[in-house]
Amino acid sequence: MHNVEAKGILHKSADGYGMNIYRGCSHGCIYCDSRSLCYQFTHPFEDIEVKINAPDLLEKALRSKRKKCMIATGAMSDPYMHCETKLRLTRKCLELIYKYGFGIAVQTKSDRILEDIDLLDKINRDTKCVVEMTLTTYDDELCSILEPNVCNTRRRIQVLEEMQKRGIPTVVWLTPILPFINDTEENITSILNECVRVGVKGIICFDMGLTLREGDREYYYAALDRHFPGLKEKYIATYGNSYEVPSPDAGHLMEVFRDTCREHGIIADPSKCFEYMNEFPENKNQISIFDL
Repeated sequence: MHNVEAKGILHKSADGYGMNIYRGCSHGCIYCDSRSLCYQFTHPFEDIEVKINAPDLLEKALRSKRKKCMIATGAMSDPYMHCETKLRLTRKCLELIYKYGFGIAVQTKSDRILEDIDLLDKINRDTKCVVEMTLTTYDDELCSILEPNVCNTRRRIQVLEEMQKRGIPTVVWLTPILPFINDTEENITSILNECVRVGVKGIICFDMGLTLREGDREYYYAALDRHFPGLKEKYIATYGNSYEVPSPDAGHLMEVFRDTCREHGIIADPSKCFEYMNEFPENKNQISIFDL
């Protein structure tokens, strides 16, 4: 872990504003796209880069904005990695978001987010908070292989339950689905059933598969050699060096996904999920189009 003085913290995207307080990750997920060389890391991925001045930069940015909006975090680097327990930079940023009346959408795999549930609750009561949780693998033994240094799926579902109790809306990222590993109807159905039970607002699933780029691919294949001998060769024979790596059963699994969401009123279109997460309530008492 090393500290840097960042020049800025908020970045504008097509969907709104985002921030990454950390760079790199300690979760060790075998499929992590953020390892890809295109992101131009100049240090080892596990050597977490800490934007130590993030709260100061965020306060300056929020103070200067005339129009309130949603701010997203967690897209490139989980805001609740192990170092957050000590540094508490994410919490300091959440305090500023609450102070200045903005909203927050937080994406994570970690139950450390529960340490801030009081603050997330206050933000949601004042403006809006959306908690996004990644669920890929219902089997916790398999989860410990695919996502070794973070809490298991069962615990993440408990996090969703706790958010639901507070009335904090949740969105699940059902991605990536790894061909020949977790791309089974049993796995997808088990996760979807839990999403229905805990009342998630939406589920983001672009397709049943994953993407592999230079840097990410090599790390993933090394993990396959360690945990699934012979599977790397099957990937190479099936997909070559393709960027998109869909499950052979993607069509059927997507039907299961869409049918379940349609039956239970869960937002399944990724663009509509993002639209919901980026919709800032100008008036808390005003009914959202997503509540009609």
